[in-house]
Amino acid sequence: MNKNKILIITIMLIAVILFALPIGFIYVLNNGNPYTKYIANKYVPEYLEEKGYTEEKIEESHYVEPKHLINKDYYHGHYMVIFKDEPNTTYLYGITKKGKRVQQFCEKDRLSNGISEIVEGETKHSEQDCKSSLDNRD
Repeated sequence: MNKNKILIITIMLIAVILFALPIGFIYVLNNGNPYTKYIANKYVPEYLEEKGYTEEKIEESHYVEPKHLINKDYYHGHYMVIFKDEPNTTYLYGITKKGKRVQQFCEKDRLSNGISEIVEGETKHSEQDCKSSLDNRD
């Protein structure tokens, strides 16, 4: 290969990298990590089904990206679930980095008179072994 071809390939590679990196960074900032989203969308619905929660019992469920730091033992993205029999309470589930186990977080959002508040007490669909998403954050 002559020097001109190597120079052109090098310049094109640098241009692609300079263009792709900022676009990828902006995408992750706006939409969250696609890998974390994939993991949440794969494991949490299976977990909920094992617990006996069918689509008929769930009003809404999808991946959400928190805007604050969470427990370092879990992937950053959450999976949000609202049950039909408790429509004012939002449950959050996370996936552990080690073993990819699904875990319900103790903090739940409850909508009351248009105001959202965090509830950590017992609710209809609370699990006994929930973990705090706000622990282990440094």
